[in-house]
Amino acid sequence: MKALITGGAGFIGAHLAGELLKQGNQVCVLDDLSTGRIENVTPFECDPKFSLVIGTILNEALVDKLVERCDVVFHLAAAVGVELIVKKPLESLTTNIKGSEMVLEMAHRYRKKILITSTSEIYGKNVKGPLKEGDDRILGSPLKTRWSYSTAKAVDEMLAYVYWKEKQVPTIIVRLFNTVGPRQTGYYGMVMPRFIEQALNNQPITVYGTGKQTRCFVHVKDVVDALIKLSRQPQALGEVFNIGSQEEISIEQLAKEIIKFTKSRSKIKHLSYETAYEEGFEDMQRRVPDITKIHKLIGFKPTYSLAGIIKDIVACLKSKP
Repeated sequence: MKALITGGAGFIGAHLAGELLKQGNQVCVLDDLSTGRIENVTPFECDPKFSLVIGTILNEALVDKLVERCDVVFHLAAAVGVELIVKKPLESLTTNIKGSEMVLEMAHRYRKKILITSTSEIYGKNVKGPLKEGDDRILGSPLKTRWSYSTAKAVDEMLAYVYWKEKQVPTIIVRLFNTVGPRQTGYYGMVMPRFIEQALNNQPITVYGTGKQTRCFVHVKDVVDALIKLSRQPQALGEVFNIGSQEEISIEQLAKEIIKFTKSRSKIKHLSYETAYEEGFEDMQRRVPDITKIHKLIGFKPTYSLAGIIKDIVACLKSKP
């Protein structure tokens, strides 16, 4: 299989590239390195089945050429991370909407299968749980930049669904819930690597808000395995799937677990959302996925516990020179 991964130098994209190469596939990564990192794909440089193209999904001629040459597109390129979305909302909207439309149009032009990664942010402030794929979206005011990412990814999903319904483009949509693992950076607001780095350095662990908000964390290896299996499953076409864990934990308790595991001298420091992001920032108080649908189709079930995930990330960070 010849796979094109947009955003393939990012955290998830690089893990996906590595697994596809391990399975004997050809992989082309397209990334503008705005949030992706060249060191994520450096281990693949000597593999003749791997190629890296530095460029943007907004470059029509480039996307046209790369999609034509592949068998399947894994569309991961996006502006991600709460901090980035709040600081650069216009750039984020442009990348997430125009970029996805460009990639979808080329998939249509050359009749290629495309798997699009969406987000649990889709559900907004809906705190019921576990959240099913057909559940309502509950969002705040469009004047709050906080919700621009959720809205942009919803447009991406709508575009993918319409391309499937009207133009028979073989599309698959996945909604990722708090994917974590080795080599993830906390720079853009990702909570798990940020907490672990702070703990290893005996720095205050900064918990935003009350810390009572809950999340479920899934290992990137489990996510990558699901993405590949879905891309090969004919019954996945035209469908949307949650991918995540159902091991729920509050953010404050997560900080305590990390302190305990690392034997850190860190103390927990609470910061208001206004201090961390912007005035009037709104957060989701609970986010738990229903994974019945993907389990029925491909047997998906997370293999890493939360403790196992923390152990894996800590080992990775400690191994850095």
